[in-house]
Amino acid sequence: MRVHPTQLVAGNVLLRDVKGKSGHPIMKEGTILTNEHITVLHKFLIESVEVSNRLENGEAFIAKEHVKSKEQPKPVERNIYLEAEESRSFPAHYLEVVRDYKQFFADWNNGVPIDMVKVRQSILPLLERIGELDMEIFTLHQYGAAEDYIYHHSVAVSLLAAFLGKELGYRKGEWIQLGVAGYLADAGMTRIDSDILTKGGPLTEQQVQDMRNHSTYSYRMVENLTGLSKTGKIAILQHHERMDGSGYPLGIRNEQINTFARILAVCDTYHAMTSDRMFKAKQSIFKALDELFQERYTKLDLEIVHSFIESLAKRAVGKTVHLTNHKTGEIVYFDDDHPASPLVKLHETGEIISLQMNPELQIEEIILD
Repeated sequence: MRVHPTQLVAGNVLLRDVKGKSGHPIMKEGTILTNEHITVLHKFLIESVEVSNRLENGEAFIAKEHVKSKEQPKPVERNIYLEAEESRSFPAHYLEVVRDYKQFFADWNNGVPIDMVKVRQSILPLLERIGELDMEIFTLHQYGAAEDYIYHHSVAVSLLAAFLGKELGYRKGEWIQLGVAGYLADAGMTRIDSDILTKGGPLTEQQVQDMRNHSTYSYRMVENLTGLSKTGKIAILQHHERMDGSGYPLGIRNEQINTFARILAVCDTYHAMTSDRMFKAKQSIFKALDELFQERYTKLDLEIVHSFIESLAKRAVGKTVHLTNHKTGEIVYFDDDHPASPLVKLHETGEIISLQMNPELQIEEIILD
């Protein structure tokens, strides 16, 4: 039903995006409205919104009569929906969401339950921006640092999973759910001893087992929440399962593993390998690609790995790279059978070289515009 903001109550569920005068969405379809949201709608002089005829708790919504009034609600001091109307660079927006996650993580560590309204308010506007990104989606590791790896990892996996879901042809609601699942997949790390999370060396056998419990803990934290689909919840539980049965916590294999979980597995693996961690230095993008490629018939889903590599490859062609011989060049071609060793045209001489035929040479990094 379509109603004026004065007729709304906390608990209304939006059925369509609400856009400001600039045309940018200020609230997304599926948002569960709070009093703060309603205040924002007044602030933006929104004339009407479309909401469900049932509230978030399942009760019927009976709209009260619309009474025109000259009095406007008091503006809020700060709200992410107001900020959405401002021009923010993607890196600034990304780092803001990482800060949000860091605060959520501290709250969860102190026993505060996950607040899905706040989680969605934080991550959904960032997920909406994946269409703006080119090669940047594969270089999110550039923003992180080893000491903050866990916070960056959750936000990056969220973005990568939503992006890959979109590339695979999922509907918007599905790839948004994928992104939220990726965001919460490591929430259970808050149940792990902090000494294990910050350990700078190899873990003992018992510590490895403790770490492996995090996906179960994450699932327990989300299993009764609204705002995340059953498929997304199962993906959180299974995101460390592997196609050959070598994963955890259940050791299941192949079709027993939720497809969302298989997508998270590829994104989780890629971002982990390309990031600096307390116990391991990062690898190059192309070394990570090679490992994904090698595991496509064993641990990871073949179709998903191919889609991930193809998406990266088509965005990397034409990009400048630094080689291990300190020279620069431009990627001109990818071989499907050797994605980690593309053809590179050297800037200095114009010579085109095959990294497959010159294994002593590797790409150290991609230089973005």
